[in-house]
Amino acid sequence: MMKAHVAVLDTGYDAYEQEREILGGAGFEVRVFAGGRDDRRGKASFASGAEGVLLRWTKVDDDFLDGLPQVRAMVRYGVGYDNVDVGSCTRHGVRVANVRGYANDSVSDHALALMLACARNLREGMRRLRETYGGPPRRANLDFHDKTLGIVGLGNIGGALCVKAQGLFARVAAADPYVEAARFETLGAERVELAELLGRSDVVSLHCNLTEETRGLIDGAAFGRMLRGPILVNTARGEVVDRAALVEALREGRIHSAGVDVFAEEPPGAEWDELLAHPHVVATGHYAWHSVSASRELQRRAAANLAAMLRGETPPDCLNPWCESRRGGEEAG
Repeated sequence: MMKAHVAVLDTGYDAYEQEREILGGAGFEVRVFAGGRDDRRGKASFASGAEGVLLRWTKVDDDFLDGLPQVRAMVRYGVGYDNVDVGSCTRHGVRVANVRGYANDSVSDHALALMLACARNLREGMRRLRETYGGPPRRANLDFHDKTLGIVGLGNIGGALCVKAQGLFARVAAADPYVEAARFETLGAERVELAELLGRSDVVSLHCNLTEETRGLIDGAAFGRMLRGPILVNTARGEVVDRAALVEALREGRIHSAGVDVFAEEPPGAEWDELLAHPHVVATGHYAWHSVSASRELQRRAAANLAAMLRGETPPDCLNPWCESRRGGEEAG
């Protein structure tokens, strides 16, 4: 008889000992897909006999789930889950979870690093080190002590950044219509609407989820409201910023610079070349989430969430807690 197993569909981590220990203790063998990143059909075939799935970027919808008749639960490694249709999972009786809060410090630290790299023109400083030795490669070096930081999205990561930024910036403002007023006060951020934040901020840092409301949030009109020529930092999701509008804002000098860790297409293709080559852009490859401790926590909690759901439990990160499992038919509490 084939042993019950779970499938890891998207790889990239150094090892899977934590998954094997946690899920093995729950009675499941862990199998890791060795095929290509974009081989969606191969992944569906690989996971067809699995009872649980761990994934990162694979798109999950009705069509994908139709080929996974035994899957009862899945976990998306990470906070964002825009590639997973939670409604489809619910219709198929599949409980789904993410991993919230594991990288609050990693991402907020990375956002600060991108801000400082932009403010101090580190990219051009390295490229033109001999040419401009003893002087700045660009005269527009910024200090933060008299500046305003604007945070878009005051959730876990935006809140962590807010606390860290208090000693660097003169003022911190934030826009988030879904967060209660008391949180702004507790974190020391002035509550403002997005339009006001864009007009007043010297640095704008994005920390909102990707939804239909936030897709393309920073577009040409938004750049037009940025009256102080700010640094723009995006460690949220690539689709929050309109790429063409960002390139145009850089060309026209409407913003000082941009720090980018995420892209609408990942990895970025040739259409991103102009942005990536711009001297006032500091770009990294979607690893703001990563640190040694954060990576270990992510894998451990993903495995623990999956094991819990396969036992019929509902972990705090479950995204559809009232989903009726296709096996057993019990309602999760």
